[in-house]
Amino acid sequence: MYFLSCRFSLGYSVMEGDHITTLSTPVMVVDVDVVKRNAEKMREHWTKLGVTLRPHMKTHKTLPELCVCVCCECGDIMTGGSRSCIVVSTLAEAGFYADHGYDDILYAYSVPFDKVERCAVLAERLSLFQVLLDHRDALEQLRKRPLTDGRVWHIWLKLDCDNGRAGVLHSEPEALRLAQDISESEGVELMGVYAHCGNTYGCRGAEQIRAVARETTTLVLQFMEKLKAVGISCKSSIGSTPSCSQPISDMAKLSEVHPGNYVFFDVQQSVIGSCGLEDVAVRVLSRVIGHSPHRNQLLLDCGWSALSLDGAGKLPTGYAVIEGHPDLRLLSMTQEHGRVEPLSGQLDYSRYPLGTLLTIIPYHACATAMMHSVYYVHSGGRLVGKWTPTRGW
Repeated sequence: MYFLSCRFSLGYSVMEGDHITTLSTPVMVVDVDVVKRNAEKMREHWTKLGVTLRPHMKTHKTLPELCVCVCCECGDIMTGGSRSCIVVSTLAEAGFYADHGYDDILYAYSVPFDKVERCAVLAERLSLFQVLLDHRDALEQLRKRPLTDGRVWHIWLKLDCDNGRAGVLHSEPEALRLAQDISESEGVELMGVYAHCGNTYGCRGAEQIRAVARETTTLVLQFMEKLKAVGISCKSSIGSTPSCSQPISDMAKLSEVHPGNYVFFDVQQSVIGSCGLEDVAVRVLSRVIGHSPHRNQLLLDCGWSALSLDGAGKLPTGYAVIEGHPDLRLLSMTQEHGRVEPLSGQLDYSRYPLGTLLTIIPYHACATAMMHSVYYVHSGGRLVGKWTPTRGW
């Protein structure tokens, strides 16, 4: 480990130890101390329950360009340095992590037919690369591409437990038939049953989160009993940051959990009840670039290309929370501009001279992170490095 000794730039030069306020805006900054705290809390909780934590990388997708003594790569933080047992949402992520020494990677997206060969390359390269499917056509595609050297496809069955996105519906007879077909097919192995607890995102408070988590866990465990009755034994896994942040006791009966957003958290998670705003590790820094007294508004250099439009402005404070300014609302954004107005009354423009730095807590960290080609990492407001995410599918 070593301190950052060279300059890294975002259109100009900044150095390790500089304050984040020296950065050109708009820019996304990550508090590495909060990241570590969030990761450690999640890891310790599931270790105590005896359940494997398989963290999802989709929120940050990062490896560092430079390493310093207080700043290590987010994937390493989430895995406790093991570089093993992760979930990804794209093959770009899978290849990215494989190239940097990660193994036991689960590509948790129903196998796209145009990407079977790319999956095969990873399956033949890593000691354990796992795929997911939710229909028999995908199984047929894998059968048509047998792996070399005696290897088999390691498959998770995606189960829809009333989340209403991907997955074969838990109550449909086809779910059990598909699991049987996988377990009886040559060249493939049924590794487990995977469910996303995404309906927790409609919750408000821990009690509602736990109710949804209980329902999803119950449905998965019931399906596992159906498998057991026909002689099939495999793992079980559910995931979502809300359900894994507010777990119920029966989740200890699962094999794995796979949350992801928790490493950053965001305003959405605080509204749901997964965390408090003090647990949110990411901010977007923006500066006041215009006064519009005729509209009673401020103009910021942060548009949707730096924040995203996720959340549709439905917070009382609009599209995000402006830290330290509960009386302001981020009303709207164009690609490069943000319009800010007071919740009530007239703006006191003397409080916001041109160039004033505002700190924005994003509604959805995953969406905001996708808008940035680099994240500046700090500890106590002082820069310690930068993380560069992978992109693509």
